[in-house]
Amino acid sequence: MAREPSSSIEIRVLSKRGSNVIHPVEVDTPPLLPSPSPGPVPVVYREIKHFKKWVPWLIPSFVVANTIMLGITMYVNNCPKNSISCIADFLGRFSFQPFKENPLLGPSSSTLQKMGALDVSRVVDRHQGWRLITCIWLHGGVFHLLANMLSLLVIGIRLEQEFGFVKIGLLYVISGFGGSLLSGLFLQQNISVGASGALFGLLGGMLSELITNWSIYANKLAAFLTLVIIIAINLAVGILPHVDNFAHIGGFLSGFLLGFVFLIRPQFGWVSQKYASLEHSTSPKPKFKTYQCILWVASVILLIIGLTLGLVMLLRGVDANDDCSWCHYLSCVPTSKWSCKTEAAYCLVTNADTSFFPSCTCQDASPLLSKLNQYF
Repeated sequence: MAREPSSSIEIRVLSKRGSNVIHPVEVDTPPLLPSPSPGPVPVVYREIKHFKKWVPWLIPSFVVANTIMLGITMYVNNCPKNSISCIADFLGRFSFQPFKENPLLGPSSSTLQKMGALDVSRVVDRHQGWRLITCIWLHGGVFHLLANMLSLLVIGIRLEQEFGFVKIGLLYVISGFGGSLLSGLFLQQNISVGASGALFGLLGGMLSELITNWSIYANKLAAFLTLVIIIAINLAVGILPHVDNFAHIGGFLSGFLLGFVFLIRPQFGWVSQKYASLEHSTSPKPKFKTYQCILWVASVILLIIGLTLGLVMLLRGVDANDDCSWCHYLSCVPTSKWSCKTEAAYCLVTNADTSFFPSCTCQDASPLLSKLNQYF
């Protein structure tokens, strides 16, 4: 018997980081001019250039793909045919569900489920594991899409410029998968759509990249503290009701480990020996420092074990809350101002800022919203 999900809207948020990294690698060596008279070998000076800069195209392609997917979802939704009233009727079958059903200007929950939203009951009972990936390409509405895609452009384009489309593409997709896994293990009564697990993976990758490439940064402590504060604020928002912090945490942890694997840079000593003159050459230095290699190996092992174990547990229908009675506080902390129960309410964000959500208005949920739990 399939489990009926409860009703709520869950918000995921992202932010960004600046950069002050120094990236020397490619070297131009001028031709050695012949010496006019016998004597010592002349000193050759070499120009230090930056690491190769990639032209970002994958991240913009992700934005286009997510936008197209929302368009297709709205076409399939066909609100005028399936609902009594719609928003923006002039859009025809692309019009939106009423606000009482979907406050984010989007489709119905049944349409999202049809399009591939993460539904743990279908993953376990019908062996639809592909939903762990398809859910990160779907969005609950226009507001949801705008928030996530703006964050993706701010964070992702810079990373793709620095590390290329292959590494950042893998980081994005695997982090999204990790976020879906952790969300599915702890929030099994909901369906899930959204790319915020993948976006938090990019944030996690930025942090581990800073740690593993510590020696090539200027003002490294300031950059580290700034990034940690940004991540802490975004994760702290997850303790509000109707916010799926498990997807945030799962994506962040996956991206953090992947950053040690994909975003490692050669150490300065290895690079600088390429610039040393023949007269002052020293013994060769390794390309990577010992701690970088240790972090690389440890991260690969933890990733393989963590993702494999999580997938096996999810496919077997394990509810992680049974083994961790306090873990639900990672996603919501009840206070006198709000309740963490999701049976009969959803939370409508009243502030458009994608980094802070100071106020929420909780309202009765409609029956059609009963399966639409997490958006961000």
